[in-house]
Amino acid sequence: MSAAVIVPRANEINHYPSLPVRLAISWATNALVLAIVAAVLHGVTVKNAGALIEAAAVFGVLNTILKPLLRLVTLPLAVLTLGIAWFFVSLLMLVITTDIVSGFHISGFWSLVEATLIVWVVNLLLDFLPGPWQVTGRRRQRRGGARRSADSR
Repeated sequence: MSAAVIVPRANEINHYPSLPVRLAISWATNALVLAIVAAVLHGVTVKNAGALIEAAAVFGVLNTILKPLLRLVTLPLAVLTLGIAWFFVSLLMLVITTDIVSGFHISGFWSLVEATLIVWVVNLLLDFLPGPWQVTGRRRQRRGGARRSADSR
């Protein structure tokens, strides 16, 4: 039996964007997602572009640092609820963002639920669409940034 391994393509080694570039792309992607949420929902208001950019930065930091920790802590509850608990972890990231950023506001529980669903749908679409936001992890692998090769016997 041979095991499959992920091998980077020769022309892609050391061609990934630097950390600052990846962070800037993530920031821009979060700003796009939050702008879509604000454009679609009447219960979401953004004071100005600066508030949107600040909200995108806060939302990105929360999703990078706090969300994985909360997902780990809520894992047993997520198993019992078939993953529904993690929806509320995502919702909490938006609540905290609105609490930190004064120019970004989501009014009402159902607006939060709708905003969380829109963020999820847009991120799902971004997972499958090629573009500069696909620079890390599974998004890069789906794009074809790595290929499978069988170990030699």
